[in-house]
Amino acid sequence: MSAQKTLVTADELVRISAQGQRCELIEGAVVEMAPTGVNHGLVANRIAVALTNYAESRGLGAVLVGETGFLLRQDPDTVRAPDVAFVAKERLPMGPSGAGYFEGAPDIAVEVVSPSDYASQVQAKTQAWLDAGARLVWVVYPESRTVVTCRSQRAVTVLSGHDTLDAKPVFDDFAVPLEDVFR
Repeated sequence: MSAQKTLVTADELVRISAQGQRCELIEGAVVEMAPTGVNHGLVANRIAVALTNYAESRGLGAVLVGETGFLLRQDPDTVRAPDVAFVAKERLPMGPSGAGYFEGAPDIAVEVVSPSDYASQVQAKTQAWLDAGARLVWVVYPESRTVVTCRSQRAVTVLSGHDTLDAKPVFDDFAVPLEDVFR
């Protein structure tokens, strides 16, 4: 007879994270995340700045960074944390939101892939964002200087070289040259 595994809740994850551990919660199981490298941070910041400049100048919503937690599923709980996220103004919580996680997926989730990430993990996380209602997921590969945009499992586009990153269907006229992301 095997021992039953104790599942962790999103509320318990808040306390674990407060102790300085970077982790996510996948169907009640805590998954630790290693610190990222410099290039990862630079690329994530460039994307966050471009999205922030666009969204704030138009009053469209908020860009969230710092591995903000999103509660994607309950019982068992799943809390994922993108490198960068955008949430439309009408979906933002009103008033003080406390230390809890955002309930639901962001409108845009950005995953910057590190050399230590496994393809299967990146694919599973992308699927989790889409299943939870993200309208757009960008999977950014700094080493190959490519971005995979996913509007659904079937609407996938690979960008590289001189391509321009757009944010349709979330924003109609957002555009950033990949050269600016990977400079």
